[in-house]
Amino acid sequence: MAKKLYIKTYGCQMNVYDSARMADVLAPLGYVSVDDAAVADLVILNTCHIREKAAEKVFSELGRLRRIKDRRRDRPMTLAVAGCVAQAEGAEIVRRVPYVDMVFGPQTYHRLPELVARAERARGTVLDTDFPAESKFDHLPEVAAANGGAAFLTVQEGCDKFCSFCVVPYTRGAEHSRPVAAVLAEARRLAETGAREITLLGQNVNAYHGEVRGGGEYGLGRLIAAVAEIDGVKRIRYTTSYPADMDTALISAHRDVPELMPFLHLPAQSGSDRVLRAMNRRHTAEDYRRLVDKLRAARADIALSSDFIVGFPGETAADFDATLALVADVGFAQAYTFKYSRRPGTPAAEMEGQVAEAEKEDRLAALRDLLDAQQRTFNTGAVGQTVSVLLERRGRHAGQLVGRSPYMQAVHVEAPESLFGAIAAVRVEAAHANSLAGVLVSAAAAVEGAVA
Repeated sequence: MAKKLYIKTYGCQMNVYDSARMADVLAPLGYVSVDDAAVADLVILNTCHIREKAAEKVFSELGRLRRIKDRRRDRPMTLAVAGCVAQAEGAEIVRRVPYVDMVFGPQTYHRLPELVARAERARGTVLDTDFPAESKFDHLPEVAAANGGAAFLTVQEGCDKFCSFCVVPYTRGAEHSRPVAAVLAEARRLAETGAREITLLGQNVNAYHGEVRGGGEYGLGRLIAAVAEIDGVKRIRYTTSYPADMDTALISAHRDVPELMPFLHLPAQSGSDRVLRAMNRRHTAEDYRRLVDKLRAARADIALSSDFIVGFPGETAADFDATLALVADVGFAQAYTFKYSRRPGTPAAEMEGQVAEAEKEDRLAALRDLLDAQQRTFNTGAVGQTVSVLLERRGRHAGQLVGRSPYMQAVHVEAPESLFGAIAAVRVEAAHANSLAGVLVSAAAAVEGAVA
């Protein structure tokens, strides 16, 4: 009888990739993924520590799952916490919720079969948050299959930048790049199983420096060119980028590799040089502007998204005005905005000049108003255009599929089920705040006539 596995994923695309690989690791043990925790034999919360009150949200979900676990009479439920909250607060989880059976960090999930076996024998929680000497990627099974037409592929993990607000170096460890051969083998497997779009992932993905057999290494720009040569790969993306690590080869890839989508997530965090120094970011606002100019010179139709933090310790009204000025100068297709919140163990948590919550709220609202207006303008500009859309999920209405444009816009269209996972030409007829709506140009014209 198959065992049932439920994984709830929080946070970034890296966690989405990790959750899929956990399922791959557990498949040989007979685990089959299900969509309902109440029927699962093994429940894993794959957590993220970036968002505000991340740990408390996990504890709240664990309380709900405990009630399900306690009601189970037919067979036991094994309950696990994985990911960055597990890495950062493993001992606290064991102390507060002793009914959790396993706690393990993002570098150790390749040892899941061993951890499951230990949990079945143990009295108490199995805790594994050490950073192993070996790379987990060396011990993972071959990726099972792409899910629909798009797939994530982790090429780099960890970060050496130590931004003063960020927990990633403490939860994911030092920067590590997978060898080129391993990345390309996984990309080929994904393409063979239906992936038309591959997103290369890393905490600082443009710090990628992968070893090549026989000596030497590839940077991210050269890796993108190699992935583009794989049969079946029509689209390539990468995230998340660190501005100071955008080298000439990577910028040139936006000009030279047509499969590389004209959309880049490039976190700025602030437009104030004083705040950027306090954040330990390695760029100035002017550096960011110059980098955007270089990217647009390489590919004129490139669009940008970004991350911004308001209310960082010591941020003044003038500093915030500098952020608004940067946003106005650059123009973004979309962006993610956050109020600064303390992360225990990070340097910023102990800084003086913590900004009042009401002031953070006001600044966040003003920044979002500006960015929302830019996003509406960008989306409206798509009306009347024919765009290529990767149709990757079913819509809420019968006969509707939803996909993404080259610029990551959600696009709703009536289309036959046979186009699920395909790239289709869609004429955009309406723009909304967060999505587009269009009509299928031709089922036969998958990419022809579409805007790349």
